[in-house]
Amino acid sequence: MDVLALLGTIDSYVWGAPLLGLLVGTGMYLSLRLGFLQVLRLPLALKYVFSRDEGKGCQGDVSPFAALCTALSATIGTGNIVGVATAIKAGGPGALFWMWMAAFFGMATKYAEALLAVKYRVVDANGQMSGGPMYYLERGLGSKLLARMFALFGIAVAFFGIGTFAQVNAIKDATFMTFGIPAWVVAAVLTVLVTMVTLGGIQSISNVAKKVVPFMAVLYVLASLVILVLNVHQLPATIALIIHSAFNPQAAFGGAAGVTVMMVLRSGVARGVFSNESGLGSAPIAAAAAKTDSCVRQGLIAMTGTFFDTILICTMTGIVLVMTGVWNSPDLAGAAMTNTAFAQGLAGTIGNYIVTIGLIFFAFTTILGWNYYGERCTEYLFGVRGIRPYKMIYIVLVASGAFLKLETIWVLADIVNGLMAIPNLIGLLGLSGVVIAETRAYFTSLRECSGACVSA
Repeated sequence: MDVLALLGTIDSYVWGAPLLGLLVGTGMYLSLRLGFLQVLRLPLALKYVFSRDEGKGCQGDVSPFAALCTALSATIGTGNIVGVATAIKAGGPGALFWMWMAAFFGMATKYAEALLAVKYRVVDANGQMSGGPMYYLERGLGSKLLARMFALFGIAVAFFGIGTFAQVNAIKDATFMTFGIPAWVVAAVLTVLVTMVTLGGIQSISNVAKKVVPFMAVLYVLASLVILVLNVHQLPATIALIIHSAFNPQAAFGGAAGVTVMMVLRSGVARGVFSNESGLGSAPIAAAAAKTDSCVRQGLIAMTGTFFDTILICTMTGIVLVMTGVWNSPDLAGAAMTNTAFAQGLAGTIGNYIVTIGLIFFAFTTILGWNYYGERCTEYLFGVRGIRPYKMIYIVLVASGAFLKLETIWVLADIVNGLMAIPNLIGLLGLSGVVIAETRAYFTSLRECSGACVSA
């Protein structure tokens, strides 16, 4: 058995029915217990995101908005462009529907993660905030074993999953297809830039993230909307195909592919989690660095990350892929598929440039964000003395990522993502009572404050 086949077998076990059930089930359970907060409180969450309140005078390393942008820098990456393409390629248009479902319930999961991260965060020996699943698993749930498992898998994801190989490889492929730049040049430039930014720590990473992420996200969404407007007559049929093939995938493939609903669901959920990271426990590591005195407020802000990432940006990519028919092209995959779809949708090379430039910036900021996540996991396991060796290894892996095969990268990423999610989801279920209590107390206080202001 070759390496790719072995990894594929492991991946099928990791992302089997138990993990899918735990992932989606946790989101459904939290959604019910929180009264579908991701819908009813989304306007308030968006208000907090764009509020001028920067958390001044509160404990933390960066502003709440910068913490969100740091988390978004790690989530808005190749998953939004390449990951959606690979999901639809493997499972057909219906995979996008299951990405939506995972994201909808994942918003409640992301809220709970961030809330717990802020509640149980600590200050490390360097004076920086440290928080995330490893801390709420130990300090809240009382399980050092699960905390250490999470931190170990978190470093693995940073090294071999979302953080390095997938991002670097995607940048290499896109720049070569569009600009003809060789792999060694991409590897050299990325290595230098990553070194310059990441050695500056969370302040440097968040400063880059809060400038680049909003700009590129808006540009990418606008380009997608132009394609949708130009082909608006196809939109109803596109949506219908996505929903229909989620439950009848063989219809999309002409009845001959042997694709099952479980395969489509698995493809959509796995790639959705790769993109928005709800349930992985990564985003709360960034949320813990926010200057805030309310764990609920930061949880609401963090929740919007899944909304922006999947409900907005992944949807744009997926609809363009399905609407243009490129998803069914046998010779196209990954970034090449999305490039072709945008070029066809915009009737020119401008589509190629938008996808390539968007992919470069999205993937670059993801590399930065995951450097920070892995650093915090390293600090938890080995103390601050482990941070510099970790960064050196991370930079070496970034330099080598351009020379690995795409198929191996995505399978390896899926495996370590799944392993990272397991202890975190156990912690969320075990601490769900804390999440509910904090949420009720916050909104009760908010109502009382509002009533007092009105009566005054």
